[in-house]
Amino acid sequence: MTTVASPNRPDSAPEPGPGPAPSGLSRPTDAGVDLDWLASKINYRRFQECVHCGLCTASCPTYVETGNENDSPRGRIYLMRSVVDGRMAASDQVRRHLDLCLDCRACESACPSGVKYGQLIEPFKVALRQTAPPGRRSWLQAMILRHLFPYSNRVRLALAPARLLQRVGALDAAETLGLTRLLPPTLRRMQAMLPRLSGRGRKLPEVLPPIGPKRARVALFLGCVADAMFPDTNAATARVLQRNGCEVVIPRSQACCGAIHYHSGIEGPAFDLARANLRAFDLDSVDAIIVNAAGCGAMLKDYGHLLPEADRALGAKFAAKVKDISEFLVQLGPIPPSHPVSYSRVTYHDACHLAHAQKIRSQPRQLLELIPGLELVPLEETEICCGAAGTYNLTEPEMSERLGRRKIEHILASGAEAVVTGNVGCILQIARKAKEAGSSIQVEHPIDLLDRAYKGTG
Repeated sequence: MTTVASPNRPDSAPEPGPGPAPSGLSRPTDAGVDLDWLASKINYRRFQECVHCGLCTASCPTYVETGNENDSPRGRIYLMRSVVDGRMAASDQVRRHLDLCLDCRACESACPSGVKYGQLIEPFKVALRQTAPPGRRSWLQAMILRHLFPYSNRVRLALAPARLLQRVGALDAAETLGLTRLLPPTLRRMQAMLPRLSGRGRKLPEVLPPIGPKRARVALFLGCVADAMFPDTNAATARVLQRNGCEVVIPRSQACCGAIHYHSGIEGPAFDLARANLRAFDLDSVDAIIVNAAGCGAMLKDYGHLLPEADRALGAKFAAKVKDISEFLVQLGPIPPSHPVSYSRVTYHDACHLAHAQKIRSQPRQLLELIPGLELVPLEETEICCGAAGTYNLTEPEMSERLGRRKIEHILASGAEAVVTGNVGCILQIARKAKEAGSSIQVEHPIDLLDRAYKGTG
């Protein structure tokens, strides 16, 4: 049987029960994925934890948009379990429904049974991409995702021409004349998301002293795309930590977190990058590893269960040290800033891998509320994905566009002067949609505002 699950029959899956995957079911001649590999990565009880209640559907961005049960977490779990049980092959139709998943993990926040959906969909997507037919992803996409984005120095080099064209106004002129429409689709989407690039940014010292009494010693994780496109935010993060009495260490040999490779279905290089980070950070000498990008933080915190058995103990020790900047400051007890910023009303968008994967919601808001004279206004559907989802806006542009338009409509309706969010992908996506909507609303990281409130620079 290779037909997709009926939207009206999600409850027809076998009842949850103890034990491994059923052995009496015959597997399809060609399952379309390596079932033995999947069995080594997914604990079958994870499937059985889903009781098909459907409370996840209202939180799922793709189900909200399409209304198709197969595009919901419940439907996707049914599809994945059917493939593993041998009742269904990973046909093109099944692949399409699973590929459309943003892996935002909003369903985990909604699920009363505590289903760890990310631990199902992530290895399943790796398996699908390992056996994907040729042509499902262009060579340009593959090159960008595998050989450019995970390496900050390469991204900086690639951005040099764009920085120059922005400086002389040529890029704006090309957009006005419609010349950017001549670019290949992937490059056209990348160009549309390009922020106003500052200079390369001063390289941060390896050690930065605390301001005032020393309260903690932390290591700062810089990231790859985030460090190349928003070096000022990394510098602001270091300054805010210093202002709060932290000695900040920046290991020179740190690497990309591995999320881009892993979510592109390339497990080996992702693990190599993870191992590089395990070597780069001296865990016993720091109180925490600080991250300011939600996607990176979620990946780093997953090292304990993602990495092979030989690296798992060290990965778990590493993961236990990882803290989002807002999470860490609230635990430490933030020193209130003295100055207002240039905005009086801002709204906050919950980045998926901060709110759902890391369960961090109140902490960024608590930091923003410390800024004198700043009003934080509510945002409707704040926990619905903006459509960025890592590299999803390049690989699934149609759904990404739909979600981006939905998000910017709610942001503009809030009446805020700026929208604040804790992830580089969200910043790029929302800024692009604001520009397309003809809005002057600003999109920033909360730490940039907090840094200016400390310095008194607006």
